[in-house]
This record gives sequence, structure tokens and C-alpha cells, in this order.
Amino acid sequence: MKAVVFRKYGSPDVLQLVEVEKPAPQANEVLVKVVATAVNPADNHLLSGMLRFSTGLLKPKNQILGSDIAGRVEAVGPNVTQFKEGDAVFGDLSGHDRGGFAEYVVAPESTLALKPANVTFEQAAAIPMTAVTALQGLRDKGQLQPGQRVLINGASGGVGTFAVQIAKAFGGEVTAVVSTGKVGLVCAIGADHVIDYTQEDFSQAGQQYDLIFDTVGNRAVAEYARALKPMGHFVTTAFLPGLLFRGLRPANRARPKMVNMMARPNQDDLAFLADLLATRQVVPVIDRCFPLAEAATALRYLAEGHARGKVVIMMPNSSERE
Repeated sequence: MKAVVFRKYGSPDVLQLVEVEKPAPQANEVLVKVVATAVNPADNHLLSGMLRFSTGLLKPKNQILGSDIAGRVEAVGPNVTQFKEGDAVFGDLSGHDRGGFAEYVVAPESTLALKPANVTFEQAAAIPMTAVTALQGLRDKGQLQPGQRVLINGASGGVGTFAVQIAKAFGGEVTAVVSTGKVGLVCAIGADHVIDYTQEDFSQAGQQYDLIFDTVGNRAVAEYARALKPMGHFVTTAFLPGLLFRGLRPANRARPKMVNMMARPNQDDLAFLADLLATRQVVPVIDRCFPLAEAATALRYLAEGHARGKVVIMMPNSSERE
């Protein structure tokens, strides 16, 4: 089978499209014929060696990137009970060996969910890591309730476009923070209000929100806190060192709750999102699709930081699109 591999750390230039052995499923695993896989910032981090203390000090232990996959079940291990040959599935392999940049991949059945029939494979591949991040950030960390005012900073990216739609599905009043050229996008996916950050600084506008969900980390902690109600929540997917020091200060009952977060792959959450997708409450936003042979170009494009929604890679010679 064809796969894009990296045998050493570096830039996307080190990626190679090669023939590798097709994997076989073990007892609790599913062999998936991949139709589409999504590109995430984590792929560039892994490729660069940023995480080498866990991925291999001198060279990568797992040499095929790609966490988010969508495809069709080719075979199942003897202990698999949830899926059968021919099922259309999607899932997140970030908690295992990844491997989505390939025509076939094996995945524990606990990492997969059934793809809704009205969702394409391209759309399904865009969902797992980013949509689960948005869901867990809003629902679990942010404790979003119907009627609350929600500000989403970085609303036009992969996580942000899902966050706008999920917040609306939960009954939130959503304000999206984006650049001028992306105002139309976030309005189209349901934002109630839009702040163009090139024209206005939300932290100085005098408005306060029940929940701020942040995907960029481009403000100081004090600036975010200024825009929160006294009992509000701030959740960021970026690393803000100031939050560590904030945790050392004496607690105050009227003080907003402010946390960094990292999503955890979760089959139940994939199934929950599948229901939102099936009812069209959430529709993935896909910026571009690249063929597998252009995986390096896809990674470079994502790293530029201008993508609207998700970047997806399609497998060669795949006749399936729906």
C-alpha cells in the first residue's frame, strides 16, 4: 500500500511517498481502508521532533502521521463486536500509533464510530480531533448552558468553526472573533455577532461573556479575564503560562475559572458528534483537499495559519466520496 512516511525529524521536506506493508488487525482492532484523513497542527509538531521525548529521541518510532481518519472497514479482529466489514467509520488515532497518511490503517475499535450516511468521507475525516476538542472545551471545561453569551477567539480555524456550531447547538449566543476576510464564513455557520480583530479589540470593548473559548492564545490572561463575567469560564487550547501563576493566587468566589485544556479521544463523544452531524446542526468546514502525494504541501499550508476550517488529504484511486 502507499503511505507517506518520515524516517527522520524535520520539515515537511523529509516526507516520502513509498510502498509499505499492509497492516493486519489484531484481536480488538479494525482494518480500515482510508478514504480521507485530516491534517492537524499536531502532525507538524510530531514531524519537527517537538515531542521526541515521547515519540523517539533520535528518530520517530511511528513513522506515519495522521490521527483523524474516515474510511470503510476492510476486516476486523476476532474480538471486535461493534463493527463489521463494509461499515463506513471515522475516528481519532492520536492516542495510539496514528498512521492515517496511508491507504490502510489498523485501529482499536474503541477509537472509531459509525459515519452518518449524510456526511461525506471528507467531512468525517475533518471531525475527530478538532470537533471533540471544541465539544469538550465548551461542554466539559466551559460548562456551557443555554442562553449564555459565548465568545470564540479564533473562530475561523479547524477547532473554531466547530466551536461556533456546537455552541449554537447548545443554545449559546455566539460572538466570533476573526479577521476581515473571514467574517462571512462565521456568519454562514451561525455566529450571532462578529468582531473583526483588525478593527476592534474584544478585551477592550467593555463586553463581558459567560464563556470565552480561545484557540489562539494571543492575549494576556488579564485581558481575557477583563472580558469575563465574575463567575464566567475561560478555556484555551493554547498554552498560556500566566494561567499557572494565576493558580497560585488565593481563591476568590467571584473569580472566573480559567484553564488550559487538551482534548482526550473519546468514542462516546464521536458518537455524540455523529448525531449533531446527522441532524445538520454541525457541518464541517473544509478549506482544501490535497492528494496523498501532496501531504507535505498540505502540512505547509496548515502551518501558514490561514486555513478556513479544516485541511483534508484524500487517498489515491479511491472511488468512494460519500
